Amino acid sequence: MEPTTTLKRTPFHAFHKALGAKLVDFAGYEMPLRYTGDVREHQAVRQGAGLFDISHMGEFRVTGEGAAAFLDRALTNDISGMAIGQATYTTMCRENGGIVDDLYVYRSPQHFMLVVNASNIAKDFAWLKEQCPADALLTDLSEETALLAVQGPKAPEVLRGHVPAEALEMASNRFIEGPLYGVPAVIARTGYTGEDGFELYFAGADATKVWEGLQASGAKVGLEPIGLGARDSLRLEMAYMLYGNDIDDSTNPLEAGLGWTVKLDKPEFMGKHALVEQKSQGLARKLVGLAADGRRVPRHDMVVETQGRAIGRVTSGGFGPSVEIPIAMAYVEAPLAALGTPLEVTAGTTRIPARVVKRPFYQHGSRK
Repeated sequence: MEPTTTLKRTPFHAFHKALGAKLVDFAGYEMPLRYTGDVREHQAVRQGAGLFDISHMGEFRVTGEGAAAFLDRALTNDISGMAIGQATYTTMCRENGGIVDDLYVYRSPQHFMLVVNASNIAKDFAWLKEQCPADALLTDLSEETALLAVQGPKAPEVLRGHVPAEALEMASNRFIEGPLYGVPAVIARTGYTGEDGFELYFAGADATKVWEGLQASGAKVGLEPIGLGARDSLRLEMAYMLYGNDIDDSTNPLEAGLGWTVKLDKPEFMGKHALVEQKSQGLARKLVGLAADGRRVPRHDMVVETQGRAIGRVTSGGFGPSVEIPIAMAYVEAPLAALGTPLEVTAGTTRIPARVVKRPFYQHGSRK
């Protein structure tokens, strides 16, 4: 018999079970795929407020006098220039420009917090540890950290009166450290949905108090628990990257449209030389948005063709409940990446007419 692998569980597992969630294996964790239905949950976030358990994500702390310089060398964005209380999205690349991971960096007065993808925790920590100098200390806090997201136009009303007042006045990509239902927390105005909202970091030991507090204060605005199915359709409509699909070690941030996260004017960082060379030579392929004609849905790894010739592959695809059409992202040859270019998505005998469209697909989100 083949050995079985025991899935990890977040501190909120009992709540998911009690709510009747369909649980699935995601990045080695037993996670809620859906509670009531993907489309219903998707629209609950777009129109009201949704509660996501994302405690499977990884959190690293970096301290020491050399912390900022170390992260500036390891990451592509400007880390030394970050303000206290700022959250910055960035990529982390190999010497050849391939993406090790995409992540968020939070700058506090005495340390940085890195939030990485669940499937990459061990890989990322090992990669950073190799580069960490003697004047910086890297610590993995993933196992002891709980993380919930409250997302949607009514998200501030869920937290009003239960977080410091200034948390509700913060702009996007800012955070404070303060009480959340009476427990210490990082309260960040960040998210993965395109809607206004918050990501809440706190000790796993406080999970029950925070979850029950959110359920109670969220009842007045109809806060609903949201699973991974709706999380994926929400992020796809915003053309946010999913590591392992849209980006990975074989792709670089320039071709993925993440050039804005790459500060080529920094003196040095991992992957700089390869990315500078790629930019000077021109990109061979680009990640584009596709809108399909009809109701058939492009899916991951389907071939993209023009006039019978394969010119790329779909990375992510699905039906967009808020845009009401099938949508996808795909890498295609650069000369065919112009808006309006007609293409076909194929798999076996399936042929789906599509055209290149602007990203994000959904442009009416409440995120400030």
